[in-house]
Amino acid sequence: MTALFISDLHLDTGRPDSIARFEEFIDAHALAAERVYVLGDLFEVWIGDDDDEPELARVVAGFKRLADAGIPCAVMHGNRDFLLGERFAAAAGCRLLGDYERIELGGEPVLLTHGDLLCTDDRDYMQFRALVRGVQWQRSFLDKPLAERRAIATELRAKSASMNAMKPEEIMDVNEDTVAAVMREHGVRTLLHGHTHRPAIHRFALDGKPARRIVLGAWYEHAVVARWDDEGCKLVTL
Repeated sequence: MTALFISDLHLDTGRPDSIARFEEFIDAHALAAERVYVLGDLFEVWIGDDDDEPELARVVAGFKRLADAGIPCAVMHGNRDFLLGERFAAAAGCRLLGDYERIELGGEPVLLTHGDLLCTDDRDYMQFRALVRGVQWQRSFLDKPLAERRAIATELRAKSASMNAMKPEEIMDVNEDTVAAVMREHGVRTLLHGHTHRPAIHRFALDGKPARRIVLGAWYEHAVVARWDDEGCKLVTL
């Protein structure tokens, strides 16, 4: 059994190299796997499933190649692409995941999440997240014309970058108490997430027993993948 986990690709039509890197991953690696999971921020921004940017069709086509080959692929919402919907999933032939997804790998329960919900010290972000994940905000946003949505998304990204530049690094990382609480709640000793762009495998004790937190990396320069097979899990830079 080989499962591949990726996150934080931040695919952007303004950066054709990012989409080319994704296509290379699909054709050279994903098509040889048995399962593929995308743990959020597949896109730099997603303004709705009706986005008519032609380059986005290349991403959908890449996922469709997996589906046509019989390889299940699941996609989780991130903080940049939380508006991914069923229309996208149907076109890509993938399944949308919830904020937390408990799966089994090699007989071991593993919890998947994007990672932003673990960053509870960043209170400003958590408040913003609650707002934009609300039904009313999303309905109002999606009712606007595409051009207006693009302008709003650009403005929000600029504000986010400005605010993040002023925050201490530790605030934007996960809260260890939150990590432990979430792992206890879901009954796991392995947690796999992205979001923080700090790839590593953290080993620690949870209630006196070994546990680990596997963190995926961003794809701005290289593709970072967690490969889980019969020999266990390791992080690989492609």
